[in-house]
Amino acid sequence: MVEFVVVFITAPDEEAAARMADELISAKLAACVTLVRNVRSFYRWKGKTEDETEVLMMAKTRKELFEPLRQRIKELHSYTVPEIIALPILCGSEEYLDWLRDETGV
Repeated sequence: MVEFVVVFITAPDEEAAARMADELISAKLAACVTLVRNVRSFYRWKGKTEDETEVLMMAKTRKELFEPLRQRIKELHSYTVPEIIALPILCGSEEYLDWLRDETGV
């Protein structure tokens, strides 16, 4: 069974991403959030192809925290339909995963 996930979230700019990252860390919903600037996203929205520069957030957390994390992002996010998707962490260094577990309240 997967214990940890990486949650991908896109944000409109670095300020918004940093604000959301700080909220997730403060609430212990994520142990670490990495921000990647200047990510170019192409997507369809309301029948039109969009081309936007965004910030990609990568939040490392426990799988059981995904739902409260998703809810918090939806409260904070400016997008109508924010990208909030989780991928399993299949393996990692024992020390890092122990730290992740400790920082998210277990």
